[in-house]
Amino acid sequence: MRIGVEVGGTFTDLVAIDDEGVRVLKVPSTPRNPDQGAFAALTESGIPIEAIEDLAHGSTVATNAVLERKGFPIAFVTTAGFRDILTLQRHGRSRIYDLEYRQPTPVVDRAASFEVAERIVADGSVLEPLDPAAVERDLIPALRDGGFEAVAICLLNAYVNPAHEQALKALIRRHLPDLLVTLSSEVTREFREFERASTTTLSAYVQPVMDRYIARFEERLAEGGFRGRFSVMQSNGGRLPGVAMRENAITALLSGPAAGVMGAARQAARSGFENLITLDIGGTSTDVCVVTGGRPQLTQEFGIDGLPVRLPVLDINTVGAGGGSIIWVDDGGMLRVGPQSAGAEPGPACYGRGGTLPTLTDAHVVRRTIRPEAFLGGQMPLDAEAARRALEPIAARFGMSVEEAADSAVQLANANIVRAIQLISTQRGHDPRDYVLIPYGGAGPLHAAAVAADLGMRSIVVPPNSGVLSAYGLLASDFVLYDNMTRRAPVDEAAPDVVRAVFADMKTRALERAWAMGLGGDLRISFVADMRFVGQAFEVPVELDPEALGTLDAAALRRLFGEAHERVYFFGAALDKPVETVSFRLGIIAPLARTPVLTEPAGTDLPETRIDLFLDRAWRSGLMAGRTAVTGGRVVEGPALLEDPTSTLLVPPGWSGRRDDADNIILTREADHA
Repeated sequence: MRIGVEVGGTFTDLVAIDDEGVRVLKVPSTPRNPDQGAFAALTESGIPIEAIEDLAHGSTVATNAVLERKGFPIAFVTTAGFRDILTLQRHGRSRIYDLEYRQPTPVVDRAASFEVAERIVADGSVLEPLDPAAVERDLIPALRDGGFEAVAICLLNAYVNPAHEQALKALIRRHLPDLLVTLSSEVTREFREFERASTTTLSAYVQPVMDRYIARFEERLAEGGFRGRFSVMQSNGGRLPGVAMRENAITALLSGPAAGVMGAARQAARSGFENLITLDIGGTSTDVCVVTGGRPQLTQEFGIDGLPVRLPVLDINTVGAGGGSIIWVDDGGMLRVGPQSAGAEPGPACYGRGGTLPTLTDAHVVRRTIRPEAFLGGQMPLDAEAARRALEPIAARFGMSVEEAADSAVQLANANIVRAIQLISTQRGHDPRDYVLIPYGGAGPLHAAAVAADLGMRSIVVPPNSGVLSAYGLLASDFVLYDNMTRRAPVDEAAPDVVRAVFADMKTRALERAWAMGLGGDLRISFVADMRFVGQAFEVPVELDPEALGTLDAAALRRLFGEAHERVYFFGAALDKPVETVSFRLGIIAPLARTPVLTEPAGTDLPETRIDLFLDRAWRSGLMAGRTAVTGGRVVEGPALLEDPTSTLLVPPGWSGRRDDADNIILTREADHA
C-alpha cells in the first residue's frame, strides 16, 4: 500500500493506492497540531499502518512557522562589520513609489546577531584568519546563555571558501553539542550576501520545528508498526527521506503546492499534454504554475513573508483566493475577496462552526454551484441559510440580491486568479493560449472554465480525484536533491573548461550527499548555468546537457545563452556584448521505479437530475450528475454540475466535457468545435 498525506490550511487529504485501486479521504486540518490531522486521516482510512510500504507526506508546518513566527529562538553569526545585514536588507527599486511599503521583519533580532573577527576575500583567499580563542572567549558564552535552539552562520564570501564556517561549526559543536548549527555554505553556496544570510537564517529558524515534527511523526509511525519508506515533499518538486529532511527543512516551505504541480504534470501526461498551467484552489489560497514540456519551471527568486529564499523552488504564484477567503468591502467602497481567510477554524459561515464572515465557499453555496448536502461526498453537510446570512450585508451595501453579491464575488476571485496566471505566463514569455489548464483542489474545477475563457485558453484537463491531487502528487514525485554554487567567469575560450570543472566538483559533492541519504539506483543529473550580459543585475538560467559537456565550446555556450535570453526578454541572441557565467545548479534525480496511476474515484454514481444554478447574474437550469456520468464517449453540454467526493466540476454554458482513457475529463469551448 502506498499512501500520500498532504496537510493543507483547511483540509488534510489522503490518497491510498494499491493493486485493488485508489482510495481517497479528506478530513478537516488541525492547524495547532497538524500531525494530529494527518494521523486522523490515516485512522479514518482504516488502513493498518504496518501495511503501508511507502508513505509520502507534505505539510505547511515550515511555512506556518515563518508566517506565524512560531519558530524557536535562533542566533545569527556573521563577519565583523556585517551584523546589521538582516536589518539593512536590499533596496528594491520597484518599491520606491509604494507609500505603504514596510521592510519585512527578520526572524532574528539584532540582539541575537553576533560577529566574529575573520575575513575571506572574493577570490577565496584568507585575509584575516578565524581566531578560535576569541570565539571560545566571546561567542560561545553568548550562545550558551542566550537560550537559543539553533544558530545560523553566514560569513562573508563563505560561498567560495567555507573553511571558516566549518571551523566555527566544529568549535560550537565541541562546546554546545545540543545546539543546531546551520551554515550558509551548506544551504546555498551563492553570492549576494543579504539573500544568502536570509536563506540561512530561515533554514535555521524552521529546522528545530521540522526536526521535532518529523521526529514525532516517525515515532507515531513506529508505534503503529510501520516498516516502510517515509518521505517528505520539497518545494523543488521532489521528495527526500524523512531523516534527510530533518537536516534540509528549508526545502519544505512549499511542499503542498509543489506536490500538486507534480501530480498535475503526471496526470496530464497520461492524456498526452505536456504544456499546462496548473490551477490549485484550496481552502486558503490559489496556487498557479507553468509546466512546459512536462517539466515545471524552477526559480531561485522566491520569498516568504517578504524575506528572500535563495534555493531552487517550483515557480508557483500564490494569491489569496481560496474557498475560505473572506469577502469584504474596503474603505473606498470596493468589493474584495481575500487575502484574509477564515481558515479551518472557524471556517466559512456555512460550516456551522461559529464563522460569520462571508467567504468564497459561502458564495458558491448561494449560487448552488456547491450543493450543501453533497459537500465532501455528503460527509460534511453545509448550512445554506448561514451562507445567505453572511452575504446579506454585502448585498445590502451594493443594493443587489444575495445571489448577485455571491456571483460578483466569484467573478472577482476569477479576475484575481487570471492576474496571478498572467504574472507567471505572459510576463515571462509564455502565451497561455499555447497551454491547457489543469484545475484541482476542492474549488479548482469550479473556477476553471471562467479563468480559461478570460485567458483565451481552449482546453481544460480535469483529473479524477482532483480535490486530493496534491496528495497523489506526493506519491508521483521522484526523489530530488539540488546543489548550487556561484562561479563567475567570462564566456571566453577558457569558459568550457571552467564549466566542466564546476560540473565535476558539484557532481561529486551532490552524489556523496545523495548516497548518504540512501538515494541510489539509476540516478539522473540535470545541470543549469545562470548567465548574463556583463553589467546586468540578474541572470538567465541556461540548461546544459551533461552528456554534451565534453564537446561544449565557447560559441555553443554563447549561443545557448542568447536563445535563453531571447525567450525571456525577446532580444539578446544577436547582441555582441560580453557574457559571463554567474552561478550553477546541479540536480540529482532518483526516479520512481513505477509511477502510481490515479483512476476514477469509487462511489460517484449519482442519479442524474436537473439543478438551477446562478451563473452570470441569472438562474440557469443545468444537468446535475456524478462524474461517472461522463463515460462511454458521452459528451456533456453545459451548464452542468459534475460531482465526486472531493470536488465539484462546473461546466458553464458554451463548454462541453468528455472523459478520455486516462479518466481525465477534457473540457472544450463550443467555438473550438466549429
